[in-house]
Amino acid sequence: MAKAKITRIKAGDHKSVEKTSDQPVITRKKVVIEDKKATKNAKKADKKAKKAEKRAKKKKSGKKPFILFRPFCALGRYIRDSWREIRQVRWPNRKTTWKMVIAVIVYTAIFIAFITLMDALLTLIFNNFLK
Repeated sequence: MAKAKITRIKAGDHKSVEKTSDQPVITRKKVVIEDKKATKNAKKADKKAKKAEKRAKKKKSGKKPFILFRPFCALGRYIRDSWREIRQVRWPNRKTTWKMVIAVIVYTAIFIAFITLMDALLTLIFNNFLK
C-alpha cells in the first residue's frame, strides 16, 4: 500500500508566486471555497423558488376541504407550524442549562429570605401596635 503525497498550500506560502506591489495574492484554495459557497447558495435559492411555486399553485387552486375534514386540516397545519418553530429554537447545552438552574435556585432562595424577613418584621410591628 503506497502512501499518497499531499501538498498543502497555505496563504503564507509565497515561494512559487511572485509578488506584485498592487495585486493581492489569491490561492487556489480560496477560489474553490468561494465557488462551493456560490453553488450552495444557488441551490438554496432554487429550492426556495420551487417551494414558492408549489405554494402559489396550491393557493391558485382555491380548493377548500370538505367541512368534516377542516378541523383535521387545521390540526395538521398547527402541528406543522409548531414543528417549524421548534426547529428554530436554539437549545442550550448542558453547561448553560446548569448555570441557569443554579441561577433560578439562588434567586428563589434570596426571594424566600426577603419574604420571610418582611413577614417577621410586619408581624412584630402589628403585634406591638395591637397589644
